[in-house]
Amino acid sequence: MSAAPDHPVELQYAPSGPFSAEERAAVYRAIQTRRDVRRGFLPERIPEPVLWRMLEAAHHAPSVGLMQPWNFLLVTGPAQKARIKAIFERANAEAIAMFPPERRKAYAALKLEGIMQAPMGICVTCDASRAGAVALGATHMAGMAEFSTVCAIQNLWLAGRAEGVGVGWVSILDEEALKEVLGIPAQLRVVAYLCAGMVEQTMATPELEQRGWRQRLPLEQLVYRDRWGEPA
Repeated sequence: MSAAPDHPVELQYAPSGPFSAEERAAVYRAIQTRRDVRRGFLPERIPEPVLWRMLEAAHHAPSVGLMQPWNFLLVTGPAQKARIKAIFERANAEAIAMFPPERRKAYAALKLEGIMQAPMGICVTCDASRAGAVALGATHMAGMAEFSTVCAIQNLWLAGRAEGVGVGWVSILDEEALKEVLGIPAQLRVVAYLCAGMVEQTMATPELEQRGWRQRLPLEQLVYRDRWGEPA
């Protein structure tokens, strides 16, 4: 890691301003129609140019102190995916038992992964030490490296939506078991295992909403002004 320069730096700027109406509409469409995709993957692999555009979008995510703590491990081997699917099955059996009996039938009806169906898995890791022992911007709020990694995942997800790639986050996994299967160093955190592949269609609204598991909360209930609880 290079030391900060000890002389004044002439900062470079680029023109800014609002996007055109068409560009804005495309951004908001990607955000509002992004879905957690676990079904309907096409068998062909993601074209390499598309995959690298998605990864480039992820790599341009905001990161506190420009720490860039992420790595992306691409999983395409059937044997590796089968081992990860087995980790999910064990964790999912534990998870369903945690819900009240009246919710278990609804839980069992949900499709919570597409590990074997998706042509690719993307394991996203976080190295909190990448920026050094003391990271700019992370001195007083813990977890900034992981939060930055989540921003990269969101960028990848939105880029995937724009490219016709479905992405689904599989979070019902034992982290240590996953790290062992993928050979991930012990000091790293696994932030996400994503299923990814080309799709022809996605849910019009989130599946959890359609199945009555939960509904989107009204935004007005979640925004305050100046002090907690004061309506905005």
